[in-house]
Amino acid sequence: MQFVTTVLAPVAIGLVYVTLMSLVPDRHRLRLNAVMVAGAGAAYLSGGGLGGWEFLFTVVATYVAYRGLDSWTFVGTAWLLHTAWDIVHHVKGNPIVPLAHDSSLGCAICDPVIALWCLAGGPSPRTMLRRRERHVPAEA
Repeated sequence: MQFVTTVLAPVAIGLVYVTLMSLVPDRHRLRLNAVMVAGAGAAYLSGGGLGGWEFLFTVVATYVAYRGLDSWTFVGTAWLLHTAWDIVHHVKGNPIVPLAHDSSLGCAICDPVIALWCLAGGPSPRTMLRRRERHVPAEA
């Protein structure tokens, strides 16, 4: 049961995020995701337990998210930075959700799912289906 809550639930949350965000119109999808990852970058500020490092991380995450306003690569990179910060918090800091001890670990599992989608260009469901159709080998 712990595997479900610790691993499968965070992966499912990442997939739900990707699914919902992929439905946002193309012209708004990139910028909305840059704003979302900027918010995630500040998630530990109110008690993350790593002192001044929390502010330094927030500055770096905000800069990368800002660059993400025009680049899926930067948005994906910002999610990966957040993944690393989640791991640091799971090991040394306070959890992202104070009442849930493994919440930072869950976030560290969820965020790479989102990052991979962003690094793929944040495709819509239609684009993903088209890409898949092009890679299906023809029957003999």
